[in-house]
Amino acid sequence: MYGTEERPGDSERTAFRRAEKKFKLYYDDGSLKSSRKKKQAKPVDVSDVIDYKAISEAYERGGELPAGVVAGRCGFPRPVFCLEGRPGFYFIPGALSLEEQCQWMRESLLSFPQPPNRTNHNAIYGPLQDLFAAAKERKVLVKDESDGDRPTWKFVDEPEVPLRGNGCTSYSASALLRKLRWSTLGLQFDWSQRNYDASLPHNKIPDALCQLAKRLASPAMPKGEEFRPEAAIVNYFASGDTLGGHLDDMEADWSKPIVSMSLGCKAIFLLGGKTRQDDPIAMFLRSGDVVLMAGEARECFHGVPRIFTDRDTAEIPPLELHFSLQDDCFLLEYLRNSRININIRQVF
Repeated sequence: MYGTEERPGDSERTAFRRAEKKFKLYYDDGSLKSSRKKKQAKPVDVSDVIDYKAISEAYERGGELPAGVVAGRCGFPRPVFCLEGRPGFYFIPGALSLEEQCQWMRESLLSFPQPPNRTNHNAIYGPLQDLFAAAKERKVLVKDESDGDRPTWKFVDEPEVPLRGNGCTSYSASALLRKLRWSTLGLQFDWSQRNYDASLPHNKIPDALCQLAKRLASPAMPKGEEFRPEAAIVNYFASGDTLGGHLDDMEADWSKPIVSMSLGCKAIFLLGGKTRQDDPIAMFLRSGDVVLMAGEARECFHGVPRIFTDRDTAEIPPLELHFSLQDDCFLLEYLRNSRININIRQVF
């Protein structure tokens, strides 16, 4: 899911892969060789990346739109942008208030990974309770194999970890938090079968998130219909993480949009065409931006080749200020190096 396995020569084989390679994070060779220097990212040319924040600000001042960009209001206090040649794609810059961004970042870390919701850790460790709290308290996940064929995992304080050689395997909770890549809300997605499994236990999507998704989805909905949020996948990105080009094609009715909310560090989003050979359009995603993909846009390959975590490029000072005032240093430290994406779907 994060990135796509590449065979020799694949990176140059399609237009989409060439774009992924162009924007991917690479480090300067000199900084890699020195253990004393902080790794320096190689410069990347972003001159052709669409910046909807700048477009929106200019448009509100009466400026002209770039070629191929169309604007509407759709009942929102700020413009909703579309792209010629990509019907069903909508971009709403700054759609989420600062308070909403902070609320859903917090929920994404404290609530959404909680069982019975599933995460990428389930396959190895089973359901993990209170991962974020355990990481904040510097706890350790311990595998107790003393019960023979039924090993169990639990978080314990670090001094309680048995010495090596006593039949105990352990991992720091903070490392597991950094390796958290996805969690699922509502109807659970079975990654091994690539379908939704209604038989899996799950919590319903929180009502506040459902109401928000319904409001945000309205520009992309068929006339007279209301969006029904039934499942959500939360993606967690750290520096260097990517989301390889893919289609979201497991839902029954593609006329209903995927509602995608961006939180945390800035990223580059690639919107391709119906084949990987089509040249993708690159655009910045900032915290609070919302993307809708419905109809024909659901048939377009898309992905995230780059997350910006450097202080000068992440563009998160308002979030930093908010969490620093709340005296939540651990969440603030996570935020400074991470991006979270909540994408909400109508399954049936």
